[in-house]
Amino acid sequence: MGVWTSYRLRLKRQQCHLRALRKRRQLAAVTDRTEAIRADDILAFSTIRNEHIRLPYFLDYYRTLGVNHFLIVDNGSDDGGREYLAEQPDVSLWTTTASYKSANFGVHWIGWLQRKYADGHWALTVDPDELLVYPFHDTRPLRALTDWLDTCQIRSFGTLLLDMYPKGVLDAQPYAAGQDPFEIANWFDSGNYSITKNPKYGNLWIQGGPRARVFFHDKPIKAPALNKIPLVKWSKRYAYVSSTHALLPRGLNLVYDQWGGEKASGCLLHAKFLDTFSAKSAEELERGQHYANSYEYRAYHRGTKEDTDLWCDWSEKYLNWRQLEALGLMSKGNWA
Repeated sequence: MGVWTSYRLRLKRQQCHLRALRKRRQLAAVTDRTEAIRADDILAFSTIRNEHIRLPYFLDYYRTLGVNHFLIVDNGSDDGGREYLAEQPDVSLWTTTASYKSANFGVHWIGWLQRKYADGHWALTVDPDELLVYPFHDTRPLRALTDWLDTCQIRSFGTLLLDMYPKGVLDAQPYAAGQDPFEIANWFDSGNYSITKNPKYGNLWIQGGPRARVFFHDKPIKAPALNKIPLVKWSKRYAYVSSTHALLPRGLNLVYDQWGGEKASGCLLHAKFLDTFSAKSAEELERGQHYANSYEYRAYHRGTKEDTDLWCDWSEKYLNWRQLEALGLMSKGNWA
């Protein structure tokens, strides 16, 4: 990387910090319990809007995994989710009705909270429909993973965003609050993925899965990115620049082995495709607050019908993390 590129990336990181500093004024504390955060706590960060139905399972899943405190920004929910979160003893909650888009799709809001509260902590940044699985997650808590990463002096942990879907019409099985979403959406694409390297940030760029296959079949290059780096040993110097797809400094994006081996990695099981999908997509399309003039949600609107079925003959039913490793979708690397 040349001197000029290095300088531009440092400038970009400073801009991210300054914008997060400005956007902090848009956040109003609903319940601030951050005084309870201990020095070694694992923190989770999320931005939500009208996700009340998902929140009970989301919180319980990550509590069981080992998250100690949740820092959440609510962007104008009117479904009772904000009130529900305010009652949770391990949640600190902020609210805003400001533009999600102008806050770099929530990145600046979360960036401010990470800069203020996450320095020195392992920070997990996820959406409420993203559930982390990693090698041995069924027998080892998240702290076992972060302790191992600390021992290896690894600062960031990469994942594939794995879209999960039901067999049959999306609306056929209603989802209930508190339910494991993968009791319904328990199928995924085992292949159909393309990988390129982003020369600017050094991260891998992964596309494919059912969204590329069904909603972006005519323009797969426009399909959503599936590469994420959700777990980071945070420092005030760090900043996400594009959701959790890429960070600065650039070295945090090297979550793959450049010398022919395999680094440990995981998957974010993505529970987007439930019976709530159509209504949620219509709401987000109307709001117009997403990337590229909501291009993704326009594709969902065009491609979603009453009989939308993402299942195909090559779909694979989810069993466990070992299955995902055998398929090459995640790796335990040298973590034994």
